[in-house]
Amino acid sequence: MVFIPGGEFFRGRSQVLSDDNLKWYPTLMKDDRPVRPIRIDPFYLDQYEVTNDQYAEFVRATKHRAPYNWPKGKIPEGKEQYPVVDVDWDDASAYAKWAGKRLPTEAEWERACRGIEQKATYAWGNRKPSKEDARFNVLDGPGPVGKYKANYFGLYDIAGNVWEWCADWYDKDYYEKSPDANPKGPDHGMYRVVRGGSWSDIEKYLTCAYRSWVRPTERGPNIGFRCARNFIATKLSSN
Repeated sequence: MVFIPGGEFFRGRSQVLSDDNLKWYPTLMKDDRPVRPIRIDPFYLDQYEVTNDQYAEFVRATKHRAPYNWPKGKIPEGKEQYPVVDVDWDDASAYAKWAGKRLPTEAEWERACRGIEQKATYAWGNRKPSKEDARFNVLDGPGPVGKYKANYFGLYDIAGNVWEWCADWYDKDYYEKSPDANPKGPDHGMYRVVRGGSWSDIEKYLTCAYRSWVRPTERGPNIGFRCARNFIATKLSSN
């Protein structure tokens, strides 16, 4: 796992979109506003998206259901190091708990994606993505994890490859009313948050700020996850 330092960062979309000034639909694409500073505690985040190989260990140990794209409950040949997909929110959460981890909050995910670059559009800055930056806008599914350059914190595939489940329920107005420190999302909802874009998406979905949402029971070929873990400071003993 990668250590993500705590502190304050600007959450939300700083870039202006062409639709922002439409008066006939004033809330269009503004669920990532307002931009405001929030604080989070330090935490750890998986360097890579959870792979089929890792998920198979969980399935064997717990008898949990396998993703439905695994023939006869087995990993498709040659796909061991591909991100696991076709897992719903409960599947992802159960794996995280089994591994002694948890799903990241939406705020933690965005902090990790941004690195130390405040208000940048993408994990690598403001430059538009190329095929050397991430796996996106293709038709043949995700690729093996870790094949593109890591971001500032050393996270791979934080943009593209597969959408990543977050712990939060989705609320389009949450940014207006969320707490200033360690926001964890609303208490209830109809959808869960996913972040990062996927192999099937165009570039606008790969940004640090873009919020998407799906039903928690959704199992899709472009949705996976990575896990987080709390950071617990230990006091050094003196002799």
